[in-house]
Amino acid sequence: QVQLVESGGGLVQPGGSLRLSCAASGSIFSITAMGWYRQAPGKQRELVAAIRTTGGSTNYADSVKGRFTISRDNAKNTLYLQMNSLKPEDTAVYYCNVAGTAVVPGHLSNFDSWGQGTQVTVSS
Repeated sequence: QVQLVESGGGLVQPGGSLRLSCAASGSIFSITAMGWYRQAPGKQRELVAAIRTTGGSTNYADSVKGRFTISRDNAKNTLYLQMNSLKPEDTAVYYCNVAGTAVVPGHLSNFDSWGQGTQVTVSS
């Protein structure tokens, strides 16, 4: 129905930067919310940052405020996460999440989709 493809993860030294991308495709009628989550080994998945597509309001986890920036390109249905001043504790698998409405035969249907995850490793 709605597919999300993530890219941009990798290995970076402490203090470095990475930019994650998440492209949404499929029969999308509208998108209401987009966000990034992460899950470190042995820990629960947590919200990193989220953005509303209407108005553009954002919210961030306290641990990433001032270092990470979430943005989106509505025309391309693409979500980004710019991560600066990375720390070893940022190491995790990062997932994008997109919610909205999709077109299915005969009607509209709400969707809530997840990306496949991309590994971010911060290590010297």
